[in-house]
Amino acid sequence: MLEEELKQLRVGRDMLFRILKANHLLIEPKRRYHITTNSHHRYKKHKNLIENVVPERPEQIWVSDITYVGNRQNPMYLALVTDAYSKQIMGHDLSNSLDVSGSLRALKMAVKKRIYKNNIVTHHSDRGFQYCSNQYQDLLKKSKINCSMTESYDPYANAVAERVNGILKEEFIGYENKYSIETMNSLIKNSIDIYNERRPHFSCFYNTPMQMHRQNQIKIKTYKNKYPSKHVFTGV
Repeated sequence: MLEEELKQLRVGRDMLFRILKANHLLIEPKRRYHITTNSHHRYKKHKNLIENVVPERPEQIWVSDITYVGNRQNPMYLALVTDAYSKQIMGHDLSNSLDVSGSLRALKMAVKKRIYKNNIVTHHSDRGFQYCSNQYQDLLKKSKINCSMTESYDPYANAVAERVNGILKEEFIGYENKYSIETMNSLIKNSIDIYNERRPHFSCFYNTPMQMHRQNQIKIKTYKNKYPSKHVFTGV
């Protein structure tokens, strides 16, 4: 986004990051763990259908996840549905509960926003009870969406979803949230609009998710993970 202005100053990407680091302007990643997945339940668990598959077009693979964005006094959970090719967030919902309703609302929003109605979509998630529940599976079937799930606890098994969670929390929302759910909901909606429409992605050759979602010619960049024996795409 700053390329043309920085060229006049003879500053490239690496120099820019050195300047930002020297002035303490880079985001410092923080590790916060809050369990949102409960895979010990009675519902059917599905096979991993996307192993070794690199998405080649929008609305081919969707990845879903739930991340914690609240605090002790006001727990909040953000359900996301993201297109694995374009990185566009297709659906989201914020609630103060981990029940299935939040994930259902996020999926309904994603289905409503589809622009390639004839594409066959595979929905990939962890084995949490929200995604295995009868209500969620019924909505997938009704929407003619295939169901795929991770078969391990390796975070790389749902790398795109984990990465999008991290971007929203590190770059937009932050970790020390003391907002009400109403304020947080407005913040998240605004953040997702900026993320989808204005934030370039390296794996998308610096296109925004929205730009990437409106074409199908660009091949996304993918990277080898640090566990080479586990074949999963990590184009994030």
